[in-house]
Amino acid sequence: MKYIYETHLHTNVGSKCGVTAPEDYIKPYLDRGFTGIIVTDHFFNGNCAVDRSLPWKEQVDAFVSGYERAYEAGLKGGLDVFFGFETRLGNDEYLIYGLDKAWLYVHPEIVTATRAEQYRLVRDGGGAVVQAHPYRERSYQDGIDLYPWCVDAIERHNFGNSKFEDDRCDDYIKRYDFCCTAGSDMHDVTQLEKIKPFGVISEKKWTGIDDYVQILKSHTQLELYVESIPFQRVKESPGFEVVEHRDERP
Repeated sequence: MKYIYETHLHTNVGSKCGVTAPEDYIKPYLDRGFTGIIVTDHFFNGNCAVDRSLPWKEQVDAFVSGYERAYEAGLKGGLDVFFGFETRLGNDEYLIYGLDKAWLYVHPEIVTATRAEQYRLVRDGGGAVVQAHPYRERSYQDGIDLYPWCVDAIERHNFGNSKFEDDRCDDYIKRYDFCCTAGSDMHDVTQLEKIKPFGVISEKKWTGIDDYVQILKSHTQLELYVESIPFQRVKESPGFEVVEHRDERP
């Protein structure tokens, strides 16, 4: 038996750009054969919905509540729900897995960390780092920045990318022998009425997010669940300079 997991999903609780309430993801993903989802709302250094004037602990509680609501709904509905988050450092964004609310309570420095510091903090905390949609081009960026020594894997397929953007990863993957992930970057569950979500396929059912973290750390390549053609949101021409920052190391 194989188990399908969504690795990249946003709620309207933690992400300003999120459209769907946490509870409303459960049935649609079950209906499409998924075993579980990872809630990866935009963190405080990204497009986060949490009031940053709150005391740190209250910020964390508010941020994690989107995941917690999805988790409770998943328990009732039969879908496994795990916690992660997505950070933004300039032009580049990262999916963080394997940390929890208790860790965030005592590590406020994660918000202002550099890529190398972020990687070191996450790995020391028992987690893993994946660069999300590495070659994405958007109006809020002024280039494409890659930090090969600060990640455990890269997101090869992203639901919101054009095929051109995703395919540009291939040379980068070969040069650094990266393992790859796939995720929907889901913000609005109604999109599932038109297109199948992306994800990863495991031959073993995960008992917790640490199962996925260990897969990423061991550089084990999972089968990718990519049955749809990504939306063509941008012109298929290389408009941004790509810079590999090989000097920044943890």
